[in-house]
Amino acid sequence: MSEIRIGILGAGGMGRTHARHYAKIPEVRLTIYDVEDAAARALADAHGADVARSFEDLLSAVDAVDVCLPTPLHREVVLTTLRAQKPTLCEKPLARTVQECAELVEESERSGVLLMPAQVVRFFPEFSRAHSLVEQGTLGQIAAVRTRRGGGQPKGAGGWFTNPELSGGVFVDLAVHDFDWILWTFGSVERVYAQCLTGKRQDLDYGLATLTLENGALAHVEATWADPGGFRVTFEIAGSEGFVEYDSRMRATLRLATADGSRSESNLAPMDDPYYRQLLAFVRAVKGEEPPPVTALEGARAVAVAEAALESARTGKPVVPARL
Repeated sequence: MSEIRIGILGAGGMGRTHARHYAKIPEVRLTIYDVEDAAARALADAHGADVARSFEDLLSAVDAVDVCLPTPLHREVVLTTLRAQKPTLCEKPLARTVQECAELVEESERSGVLLMPAQVVRFFPEFSRAHSLVEQGTLGQIAAVRTRRGGGQPKGAGGWFTNPELSGGVFVDLAVHDFDWILWTFGSVERVYAQCLTGKRQDLDYGLATLTLENGALAHVEATWADPGGFRVTFEIAGSEGFVEYDSRMRATLRLATADGSRSESNLAPMDDPYYRQLLAFVRAVKGEEPPPVTALEGARAVAVAEAALESARTGKPVVPARL
């Protein structure tokens, strides 16, 4: 089994999550880089990884790059990794705007270098199973879809999540998960009508979008950073032959209580974890063993729906997403 060298850019929350799951893949050798050297070294020590002294040093040391940085950095960093001929996994959203996404898609296609957006929701077993039920026709003709995702307001380094110019707010940063899953499962979006609090206050954010799908179905997408009760995800799919629903608070969970507090633990086997499955798929795509399960163009199309939702909320009118 040949070794593959993966470089993680960013030792924050997502960087730590990705490093933990890469550590389960025997052929992966990790290198970490973060502008905060102490954070990079702590993460490297936890997983037996190397530490790069700079972004340039990381690029010269690895076979592929995993970008776990704030959204406003995606465009510049990913353009650099692609031009360095490094296959790249980029945390969602692929970039802050459709225009920036289009640049990344174009560069990936021009250079022939793999670019995979980390749209991890596709790898969650409930979302994957629902996709299969729709694809197999088990639910018949789909009439309506409803998704809900969110919890409290995240902050991020320097409070970047609370600045919609940087994060895009709940539609671009959070609902982009559901926009991608809807596009993947039900097909193209014809138009979007939305309302949101993005940019109106900094202590919380909320958005609700209604998508008219080209197959005639309606999808209602709710995204919230205004729920102090903790993170929750739900969906419902209504079809002519059946109905399926999911609520993350209703599934069986493990709760661990220690001196540090109480928290829920995943009841999935380590190799069934969605993040592990996503990263393993990226590694296999880099090695040429299978195609990437999510393409750069699909990542851009999800951002196009999010951007249309923001424009609709601003104008009060339905908006047709950019065609890519």
